[in-house]
Amino acid sequence: MSDTKMAVKQQQGESWGELAKTVVYAGLIAIVIRTFFFQPFNIPSASMEATLLVGDYLFVEKFSYGYSRYTFPFGGWPFGDKMQGRYFAHEPTRGDVIVFKYPQDNSTDFIKRLIGMPGDTIQMKQGVLFINGKEIPKKRIADYVEKIDGEDHHVPQYEETLPEGKTYKVLDRDTEGALDNTEEFHVPAGHYFMMGDNRDNSDDSRAAVGYVPAENLEGKAEIRFFSTDGSARVWEIWKWPFAVRYSRILTMVK
Repeated sequence: MSDTKMAVKQQQGESWGELAKTVVYAGLIAIVIRTFFFQPFNIPSASMEATLLVGDYLFVEKFSYGYSRYTFPFGGWPFGDKMQGRYFAHEPTRGDVIVFKYPQDNSTDFIKRLIGMPGDTIQMKQGVLFINGKEIPKKRIADYVEKIDGEDHHVPQYEETLPEGKTYKVLDRDTEGALDNTEEFHVPAGHYFMMGDNRDNSDDSRAAVGYVPAENLEGKAEIRFFSTDGSARVWEIWKWPFAVRYSRILTMVK
């Protein structure tokens, strides 16, 4: 074999080696970013309408509240069950939209709004939220309009304002919904009370979710980076320009 051919093969081998290194490095960087900083998350259900829609894609800030075993992939790798509590812990703020592990099945992620802090008393009366015995202001605003089978449907929409000043939108689909009147919930120490903004269509701390341990918090939903209405399948590329919700791209979650 000539020296020229040997040199060409050597260069090709080096090129493949460099490519493999680049792929490995990129994978490691992605793992570090996803584990410690930002994790992508997509909205699978309507429980947070109108704040979040099915088909929204978010970045969840992993370091907002410190780290627990549920912050890491596979429920605590590499520490496993030996990692308990939170490290570098930061108290969440009432009104934050938070991704957390479902307390009854830690393989499942939920996303809701933080309503009750440890020690709070939470209750719903005739569709009105009470925190520590005080009524939370609820102001009627323009209806939320959704399309069902091509037709517009109007849903009563309100603005709630929490004691700390956080304002957000909630839906009231049923004025006599099953969760519009509840018992008093007393949030235990080290736990939080979560509720969906789509109040009559949310499995949250008023029902099966119950109180969420601080350890289960994964991170704060910060920004929508993409959104689609679901009318296009992955391979239907020609439909994507019409399926994307352009107005929701790169918008903050409030």
